[in-house]
Amino acid sequence: MTPQAIKRDIKIGARTISIETGKLAKQADGSVIVRCGDTMVLVTACHAASPREGIDFLPLTVDYREYAYASGRIPGGFFKREGKPPEKEVLTSRLIDRPIRPLFAEGWRYETQIIAMVLSADTENDTDVLAITGASAALALSEVPFQKTIAGVRVGLVDGQYLINPTFEQRKQSKLDLVVAGSKDGLVMVEAGAKEVTEAQVVEALNTAHAAIKKIVAAIDDMAAKAGKPKLSVSS
Repeated sequence: MTPQAIKRDIKIGARTISIETGKLAKQADGSVIVRCGDTMVLVTACHAASPREGIDFLPLTVDYREYAYASGRIPGGFFKREGKPPEKEVLTSRLIDRPIRPLFAEGWRYETQIIAMVLSADTENDTDVLAITGASAALALSEVPFQKTIAGVRVGLVDGQYLINPTFEQRKQSKLDLVVAGSKDGLVMVEAGAKEVTEAQVVEALNTAHAAIKKIVAAIDDMAAKAGKPKLSVSS
């Protein structure tokens, strides 16, 4: 069965995030392309046909990769191919894993893989929060019993204004670098760096992030209602 092609554009402040499914990786259980500007991330979710026997944990693998071709470069000279994952890839994989791992149905013992691959990278938009959103969207569209749809955003504070998913240049001027993941009901993960901001400013940044997350989650839920697969039942 060919996945239905659906695209949603979500206006967040001055920026637009698009989520598209049914175009690439059609054999995956769930796949989406998340785009902001000219930065694009393909995220797929796949699971094994049968549960893994003899384990009492969730066998989840999250792998985020960004290859040189995404920025228009091809490795040359002595190194002809990509090397081991750099720190950015390792940390982003953990950033994706942390908010989604607790949201799988209890008793889910199927080998599950979330693969996020950067297709295109511009010089303005970071890929990490797009990959978090993409992982949730891919799982929402798949038959994996994922209990809560989430999304990820970054919040900056420039000249007293809160910016959702600020550009690299804006982040250099920002007093706050806050990565937030959450559902429509609440926040599930916060990572922060700041330059002497007040508690009230952090609280306001979290509220701003949650408002943006709710809009993204609503778009993902709408896509899942139209193109999502029936969820598998799990015995805990």
